[in-house]
Amino acid sequence: MAAPLKKDQELDLKIDSLAYGGNGVARLNGFVVFVRRGLPGDTVRAKVTKVKRNHAEATALEIVDAGAPRVEAPCAHYPACGGCRFQDLNYEAQTAAKEAQVADALARIGRLEGFQLDLILPAESVFHYRNKLEYSFTEDDGKVALGFHRAGRWDEVLDIERCWLTTDLGNAIRNRVKEWANENGLRAYDQESQEGYLRHLVVREGRNTGQALVVLVTAPGELDEESFVGAVQEFPEVRSAYWAVNDTPAEITNVPSRLLWGEEAIEEEILGLRFRVRPNAFLQTNTEMAERLYSLAISYAGLTGEETVFDLYCGTGTIGLSMAREALTVWGIDSSEESIACAVENGQLNGLPNAAFFAGDVGSDVEELRDRAGDPDVVVVDPPRAGLSGKALAHIGALEAPRLVYVSCNPTTLAGNAKTLVSEHGYTLERVRPVDMFPHTPHVESVSLFKRA
Repeated sequence: MAAPLKKDQELDLKIDSLAYGGNGVARLNGFVVFVRRGLPGDTVRAKVTKVKRNHAEATALEIVDAGAPRVEAPCAHYPACGGCRFQDLNYEAQTAAKEAQVADALARIGRLEGFQLDLILPAESVFHYRNKLEYSFTEDDGKVALGFHRAGRWDEVLDIERCWLTTDLGNAIRNRVKEWANENGLRAYDQESQEGYLRHLVVREGRNTGQALVVLVTAPGELDEESFVGAVQEFPEVRSAYWAVNDTPAEITNVPSRLLWGEEAIEEEILGLRFRVRPNAFLQTNTEMAERLYSLAISYAGLTGEETVFDLYCGTGTIGLSMAREALTVWGIDSSEESIACAVENGQLNGLPNAAFFAGDVGSDVEELRDRAGDPDVVVVDPPRAGLSGKALAHIGALEAPRLVYVSCNPTTLAGNAKTLVSEHGYTLERVRPVDMFPHTPHVESVSLFKRA
């Protein structure tokens, strides 16, 4: 089909649904148009920004006929801020769209049917739910500002006074660090010119322990360590202050850091277990819903106390250690040595000697793990957004575990992996439950159970 529109053309489009990633889906004579800022039920005036062979992209300019179930967004920075996409969409409509995205991906990409799709598990808190946020420094009218990138812009940062995704503590720490920067006459790093000093601020919180960890990321240069530490010490919840230097153009925060003051790690409590968290160690960023997610994974694993469990992409060991109380042994692998160090500590901290963790690559080291641990009864995977690579997927399939629990943060890569597990490795997809960990964003998690006869 030839595209029935052209770039820069303006036209009215009726938004039918939300695609994974957050764009509205419209159709013009059957031709799909993805519309940024388009909400289901609305008819919008949109400008075409890109035309491809099988779809086009556009941006909504104005609402012609409002049909979406809107609510008033509480955040003063919405919709300019890129942190949230759907604060003005009724929460029930958000979860319905996310549930549909998981179902659509499994049917359209995975070509799967006959499995049980459970109702989406909604978030217990729709605001103030994140335990970690990364902020970017910028300059505004000659002063240092601190916040998030503007929606759709990598080169512009919006100064934030109050973020509705973090806590009052998180907001206060961010604002105090901004004050500190201005009190000391510091300059923000400019990505285009690659000049300046302050780059990012990372704030991590133990939501169930009341502890906080702060990381200041700068370009190379001298830091008045005593002054910075003094600013964050004003908050008794802050237990750790780190400094990281990023000497590359890349906008990243997971660079080596040095402890300036306090404890090496803070702790979080999940499902009655304590977990130590360092600056770059992975931990689900919604503690409250992580407990629901892990409980679901434990339920799908069907543990009786006799099983050998492989926890692949184990991070700091949260899922594996939660299962260790109900399994014979748990063996975890993750490529992050920092996360593995935390996982080993966490096993000792919680008195769970039946769990062991190793730094390695799932795609190349899982066979060695089987040689050491024996055949697994249950395999749990919690891969990054890109899903399981072909090599990792082949090795996991070759394990032939009777049960495979797949924790996913991307329904499209889940669907592709599920198709391969079913068609090439003898698995049957039994059930899937979407989980909303991140209200007002396009992201959706899910837990899937695969069985092998």
